[in-house]
Amino acid sequence: MMKIGIVDADLLGHGTRHPNIALMKISAYKKAAGHTVQLVKSYEELGLDFTAGFFSPGEVIGLYDEIYLGKVFTFTPIPPGITAGKNVIYGGTGFLPEECPDLAYEVEHHRPDYHLYDDYVRQEIARGLKKNRFADYMEYSIGFATRGCFRKCAFCVNKKYDKVFFHAPVKEFFDPSRKYIYLWDDNILGYEKWRHVFDELEEIGRPFQFRQGMDMRLMTEERAAVISRARYRGDYIFAFDHLKDRELIENRLKIWKKYCTGTTKLYILCGFESQDAQDIEGVFERIAILMRYRCLPYIMRYDAYKTSEWRGIYINLARWCNQPNFFKKKSFREYCEVNGGGSSTMRYLQDFEKKYPRIARKYFDLKYEAAPICF
Repeated sequence: MMKIGIVDADLLGHGTRHPNIALMKISAYKKAAGHTVQLVKSYEELGLDFTAGFFSPGEVIGLYDEIYLGKVFTFTPIPPGITAGKNVIYGGTGFLPEECPDLAYEVEHHRPDYHLYDDYVRQEIARGLKKNRFADYMEYSIGFATRGCFRKCAFCVNKKYDKVFFHAPVKEFFDPSRKYIYLWDDNILGYEKWRHVFDELEEIGRPFQFRQGMDMRLMTEERAAVISRARYRGDYIFAFDHLKDRELIENRLKIWKKYCTGTTKLYILCGFESQDAQDIEGVFERIAILMRYRCLPYIMRYDAYKTSEWRGIYINLARWCNQPNFFKKKSFREYCEVNGGGSSTMRYLQDFEKKYPRIARKYFDLKYEAAPICF
């Protein structure tokens, strides 16, 4: 019997509201084999001497027989040299894909350990954090029905496969004691037999959501009808990454809005192709389109936005759009004015407006409630 340490680097590095599904599967598999498994809540719990700097390749480090280290985000920090440890197995999209092997088949298809994070959640609630912050850890069955995507978007880490393919039945990761289901599928509507997945979800009968969003460009009458009548939980999430797709997106939104009366949200990528006024104008134009279809934008800032002369505008756009109560009631200008005339928020707006008055005239005073409806 071994002592296994599970390290969720994203959790330790910057906090996250989402459990790591791969680590949960590893935990479940190791527990089923009779080993002792523990979620590591700080790097100090590993028993490592961080003052020594890098560890020697092949060195057994820490107090565990095996340490499983996972991270989703490339920017998540980890201790220098920790991956060189002989007893450290690491993986996830936060590392370069070519460095990380896939989970073994029997691990990948093991039902996740939904209790891996229990002690962490109890600890955080005891510190005074609200219980609903940890809903993903406590209330959801989590997994993939399909994997892969044919889009191969330059900004996306999921470029390993050329198509969408079946991964597992939902029942494989479904826990009847949990109220909801969420799926991390990359592009469910790109799967030829997508209807089978929705049929299984209907059979299970629990409210569900596709957290990665769905591909609006693939919307059809049949798909709109099936999705809109399903037991979908929360906002319907899609994406509007590029302004060049506007005609296709608008065409599909017309179809979608014939069937759906629920809240629809589309991710708006920005700061990727450029970080200049042209990119910001493209963001505003996509927002204006979504206003006309009574959809909500959600600003997704590519990390390069931080290098922009207009970094403050990107920040304000995200704060405005990503808070629906503000977005539905106030124009961009009105949102900035709430912060006061001498605030940095207003200074960002005024500096941009002075240099690009045409863009400001066209977009700064648009309001969600006043936009003409296009469906």
